[in-house]
This record gives sequence, structure tokens and C-alpha cells, in this order.
Amino acid sequence: MSDATELLPAQSVFGIDNEAIGEGANEELAGPPHQAPSQAPGLATRPVERQERVASVDVLRGFALLGILVMNITDFGLPSWAYAIPLSTPLPVFSGPHMRANTIVWFLRWVLAEGKMRALFSMLFGAGAVLLTSRAEQRGAGDRTADIFTRRNMWLVLIGMLHAYLIWEGDILFWYGMTGLLFLYPCRKLKARTLIRASVVVLISFGMLAGSGQMAQPYFARKKALAADAAMRAGKPLTEDQISDLKAWQDVQDQWRPPQKKLDEELKAMRGGYLSAQAHKAGDVLKLETMIYYFAFGDVLSFMLLGMAMYKNGFLSAEWSFKAYAVTAVVGLGIAWPVVFEGCLHAWRSHFDQFVTTEWLTLPYEIGRVGGALGNAAVVLMIFKAGRMRWATKALAAVGQMALSNYLLTSVICKTVFVWSSLRWIGRLEYYQLYYVLAAVWAVNLVWSQVWLRYFRFGPVEWLWRSLTYWKRQPMWIRAAA
Repeated sequence: MSDATELLPAQSVFGIDNEAIGEGANEELAGPPHQAPSQAPGLATRPVERQERVASVDVLRGFALLGILVMNITDFGLPSWAYAIPLSTPLPVFSGPHMRANTIVWFLRWVLAEGKMRALFSMLFGAGAVLLTSRAEQRGAGDRTADIFTRRNMWLVLIGMLHAYLIWEGDILFWYGMTGLLFLYPCRKLKARTLIRASVVVLISFGMLAGSGQMAQPYFARKKALAADAAMRAGKPLTEDQISDLKAWQDVQDQWRPPQKKLDEELKAMRGGYLSAQAHKAGDVLKLETMIYYFAFGDVLSFMLLGMAMYKNGFLSAEWSFKAYAVTAVVGLGIAWPVVFEGCLHAWRSHFDQFVTTEWLTLPYEIGRVGGALGNAAVVLMIFKAGRMRWATKALAAVGQMALSNYLLTSVICKTVFVWSSLRWIGRLEYYQLYYVLAAVWAVNLVWSQVWLRYFRFGPVEWLWRSLTYWKRQPMWIRAAA
């Protein structure tokens, strides 16, 4: 990865900067070349204008945002423990009349999207930190850049907390805001290679910590339980420690394959209306935003640092040559797809034995994420640079420009359909049927984003976020802004 910058010439292959997107690109999306930075006090600290946006970044952000729902739809429509592997579900996934369709969908979800879309979205957040701060400094904002960056992320933390407690417990905005506050500003001027090296160190450290933890806890719990079981079979009285060991092992098994009682309790709470559902998940939110974030912030930090690097070296701004993107796609997906497919196959053949699944699917997880995220991005950028499928890239750019609004809207739609409304579809759809809902939500995101941006400069939540960040009400209507 640290050699990726060798693929780049000193300047864009098309002789333009990263504001203009390149040969064959969608002219409707691309902004003009860099203009001389204004030193006027009122202009030094202001939101980016539409014509200043980097269109390739918007397209990738829209692609990643829609792709994240491929995973999250299972968290909306099934009990939370079925997010990665749908075991102990109201309707059987890997058995029963719809086993084949469900299994194929599960394999595709893992091979094509699991972890990869979140990784790409985190990369784009890191790139956004570079864009925001570099432009403010070029305009003469000086020390005020830090103030803007801090306020922006503090408000994102608050939005994330409200989202998590009031709408959906799977929120990622709190993690992004906190990580941005703690780490990104001091890293904004590091060289691309330095950022890539730092990303690798964080990713390996986090992967080793997470992987060893996921493997060690059940391994030692089973080992102690087997010793206690052997003593019991030999007719020996069990000590209090041995009794505790047996209980601990049972708890580990119940976490992996929750019993029917836990499933019934989950569904009863989630189908009990808004207050019942949100109260039931409040404890999970607190844990996610405290203890789990403390141990797992490296999950997003590593890819944010990578995104900062990949923007600086021109990858995300579509400055690489078409050949370089093709090589990235072939290498990245050529590594990710076989590794993840092999892991899925072993886990499935073992009937999702906890140790086999951890060894084959969880431990190599980061390999599939890195290769898949870069490979997916390279494919999208190849299409973008070639000027193909302009209807799709234009729609994705609109979704990406309103990513925060679309993210929150998706949560509201899904929670309404699955939990809050009289439908209460949680646990009632077959696994593959969840993706019919996904297609409908995608359609809403793609259509309303384009319609909204015909009349308004920002998405509704983006407008609020920017107004709070700059502590000044921003013009909303395009005519008013003009």
C-alpha cells in the first residue's frame, strides 16, 4: 500500500488539478479549476460552494452510503446479534424452504460489501478533513480553521448521540465526530506516505487486538468448562470456580447462538412501540459510545488516515491514470473476493461453528476490507473517468452531497417500517426479502436527493450542520444564494 503513490505522476495525468475531474468525466458534476484563494475575512470561513465540490468524492460518498445499507438492513430487520451471521432468527436463514436464496444473498453481502463500504465511507470522512482545513487555510482563515474544524465535529458528536438514542442504535456519526476531534486535525499536513504508514500501524494493532480478543475469550472459556465437565463426569464435587466456568461457557454460547427466550424478549421489546424499542436499546448505545469506542476506535481511524492519504495522492479526486485504477481494482478485488468467499465457505460448511467461523471469517476480515474498499472505489472511479453511466454517477453524486441527510432519512424510514409503525416487520421477513426494502430505500435516496438539489444548496441536515459550524445561518435556496 505504501507504494501506491508510485503510480502517480507529479501532476494529474490530464494536466488539471483535483477540482476538475478529467477526460470524459461528467461535466455536469465537475467543478472549475482552483481559483485564487480569497483573503476577505467574510470569505475565509465559509462552507464550500457547489462549484467547488470535488465531484468524484461526492460520487464515491453516495456509492458508499448506499452500500452501507447492504449490511445495516439486517440490523434494522432482525435482532441485533444477527447482523453479521443470522443465527437464532425468527425465520430460519440457512435452513427451511428459502435456504438457497438466503444463503446466496448472505454470501454476496459478505463478498461484495461487508466492511468494505464502511471502510470507504471512513476514508471519505478523512478526505473531507483535508478538504475542509486546506481550503480554509488557503482562504486565509489561519487559526480560525481549528475553531471551525472543532465545532464541526462537536456538532457531529451531538447529532450522532441524538440519532443513536432517538432513532437507531447502530449510529456511526458519534464515532466519526469523536475520532475527528481527537486525531485528524494534527494529521492534516502529514505527507501521504506517512499517513499510509500510520494507517497500516493502526489497522494492524486494532486487528490483532480485536481478533485475539474474539478468539481468546471463547477458547479459554471452553477450556475451563471442559475441565469442569470432566471433573463432574468423574463424580468429583465441583468448586465454585468450576461452576462459574460452566456458566461462563454457557454465556459465551448464548452470545453466539442466543436462546429462544432471548429472541422472544428482543422481539417483544422492539414490537412494543417507539418508547419500548428505544428504551430497550439505550443500554447498547451507552456501551457503544463508551467502552466499545474506547477499544475499537481504530476501526474508523485507520481508514480515515488512509482516506487523507488517498486524497492527497490524487486517488480519490480521480487524478490517477485509468490504467492505475484498473490495476488497483484487479489487485484489490482479486485479493478480497477469494479471501472472503473462502472464509464464508468454511463458516457455512461448519454450520457456523464459533471457532471455525472466527478463524476463517473474522481473523482475515481486515484483508478483505482494505482490498475490497480500494477495489470498489477504483471500479467506480474508472466508470467516472470514462464518462460512462452518467445518469448513475450524477444520481450518486447527489446522494453523496446530501450524505448526512440521507443517512438519517434511511434510519427513520427503516425504523418506521420495521419497528415503530403498525407494520412492525422486524423478524417477519425472510432474509432475502430484507433486500426488497433496501431497494425501495435506495430509490428514495436517489430520487429525492436530485429533486432537492434542484432548489437548495445543501441537504436539510447539512444546512443545519453548516449553520451551526459557522455560527451563521447559511443561505438555503439556490436563488437566494445567487
